[in-house]
Amino acid sequence: MFSCIRSASVYGVDGREIAVEVDISSGLPQLTIVGLPDPAIRESVERVRAAIKNSGFTFPMDRITVNLAPADLRKEGTAFDLAIASGILAASGQIAGSQLKDVLIIGELSLDGTVKPVPGVLAMIEQAKHCGLTNIVLPAANAHEASWISGMKLFGIHHLKQLLALRFEAIESLDSLAQPADCHEANAMEDYAEIIGQQLALRAMLIAAAGKHNMLLCGSPGTGKTMMIRRLPTILPSLTEEEALEVTKIYSVSGKLPQKISGLMSAPPFRAPHHTISAAGLIGGGSIPKPGEVTLAHHGVLFLDELAEFPRSVLEMLRQPLEDRQVTIARSRATIQFPASFILAASYNPCPCGFRNQEYGSKLCTCSPAAIARYLSRLSGPLLDRFDLQLEISRPASLREEAASADSTAKQYNNSADMKRLVEQARELAWQRNSIYGVRYNSQLAGAALKKAANMNISAARLLDYAFQKLSISMRAYDRLLRLARTIADIEQMETVTAEHIAEAIQYRKLEEKTTDNR
Repeated sequence: MFSCIRSASVYGVDGREIAVEVDISSGLPQLTIVGLPDPAIRESVERVRAAIKNSGFTFPMDRITVNLAPADLRKEGTAFDLAIASGILAASGQIAGSQLKDVLIIGELSLDGTVKPVPGVLAMIEQAKHCGLTNIVLPAANAHEASWISGMKLFGIHHLKQLLALRFEAIESLDSLAQPADCHEANAMEDYAEIIGQQLALRAMLIAAAGKHNMLLCGSPGTGKTMMIRRLPTILPSLTEEEALEVTKIYSVSGKLPQKISGLMSAPPFRAPHHTISAAGLIGGGSIPKPGEVTLAHHGVLFLDELAEFPRSVLEMLRQPLEDRQVTIARSRATIQFPASFILAASYNPCPCGFRNQEYGSKLCTCSPAAIARYLSRLSGPLLDRFDLQLEISRPASLREEAASADSTAKQYNNSADMKRLVEQARELAWQRNSIYGVRYNSQLAGAALKKAANMNISAARLLDYAFQKLSISMRAYDRLLRLARTIADIEQMETVTAEHIAEAIQYRKLEEKTTDNR
């Protein structure tokens, strides 16, 4: 007696269809699962056995072989429990196998037959749709999440006994409920209106948000570095429908999808891991690789506070994701790619005590040159080169808002709403221009597309060449300056990059020179 049930698993952040083949033959009673199952799947033998008996069915006292095909892919998780139980019941004739044909079945079983939710449902359902499967049996707790993929017929069940009542011709097709859900929206009380002075830093925040540029802030404790970066999500536009589906799928796979969510995550994610995080936690990893913080920050912001406190080996792993905007993790049996397109925002102190070269109240720097060099040695030149905006933050000159800005030439920004409106206008202009190059944001421009999109006038080109020679910047920094100037021009709603835009872009690279000179 044989049956074949279609199920699914998750690899990386994508779904993968798995065939659960069940064969029942005469022999000593035993249940064997083959096809590279992990311990959680091998333990499903006892869960399935108890669930079948406690649901009023009869567990066959024969030799049962379960194969998870394709057999050369390693499987993990508990999402195969319901499919294995369905296959055994169909092969033993206790339920009609014909009603399970062309049906995707996923779910975890408890010992009493209750069907429990599983992570990664959104990725599995999306893959099922690509494979032409529209009939889905899944845990009732996952049905709402699965309904965000339109055009699917869903049957959410609470108990294994409900398999007897499946009638797919009576299942109502659920429309997509993928309405924007700002489940990761920043606190409504947080606003850039609370920032005193720091107009140049706010200008840098605006530029970073408009072009998805990486940002690095340096300054003494209490100058507002963390406060400003944590308010960056308040000026980021909502995700597009495609981006929202991608981000929601990542959080579904990771098991971090908020429970009280009415639709796809439309607000850009904001991740702020502690400096004790491991390399696998930041980049991703495991025997079957799982997403790390760089992937959880996809289409959002990854904030590394106290950057110089992170281990250098961990920070160096960011270099490849920042360039490729994806993470490739290779294992002996598989190579998996995770998306990692995010804004890297970081902050650090100029020395271990934080008060180098300036008086802060009654505090003066007490760090030795060796201690400062050891502290800053964690920030390598190649890593610093990947920050488009590098700014040194100092205390405001006055607590009075009207006199707080030390730079009289800086643009004035009053609140997050006004800044967000400028970001949206700049991104719209960039998208209209960059769409012919297949990219959305200025930070993604490269090569010939960057030169064409920049559209520099003669004075801007001369100034950029002069800066390349005098400042001894790298070719990577040269391109980043050009991208930065392009974003500045977009904020000003100008099609041509001028010398003023290049000059403003250059001033955001001075921190790198100071950091290098002080080593």
